Formats: sequence, C-alpha cells, structure tokens
Amino acid sequence: MAVTISLALLFGFVLFMLLRSKTLGPGSAFVAVMFGFYLASTGAADTVNELMSAVVNALPDL
Repeated sequence: MAVTISLALLFGFVLFMLLRSKTLGPGSAFVAVMFGFYLASTGAADTVNELMSAVVNALPDL
C-alpha cells in the first residue's frame, strides 16, 4: 500500500509539473487522469500493480 500511495503521488506530481510547464494542456491532463481512474477499475489493474512493484523492487539492484 505504501508503494502505491507513493507512486500515485509521484505521478500526480509529474502531471502537475507538465501542466505548470505548459507541456500538457488541461484537456490532456483530464484525459490522463480519467484514463488512470478507469484503468484502475479494470482487470488490468492487478497487472499494472504487479509491474510497478517489480520495477520498484528492481531499482535497488541497478
């Protein structure tokens, strides 16, 4: 759970920075947020969580 919350904050921060630097418009940001929201409610959510856990666990080994 702690990894999931941290990644959510990280991706939220990246989204905020993209909006602030005008690299990403408000409409695109809305689409990105809604895509994440709906992706979390699909069967792919478990796969995405496992993938992110594997990446986080692999980072110390780099």
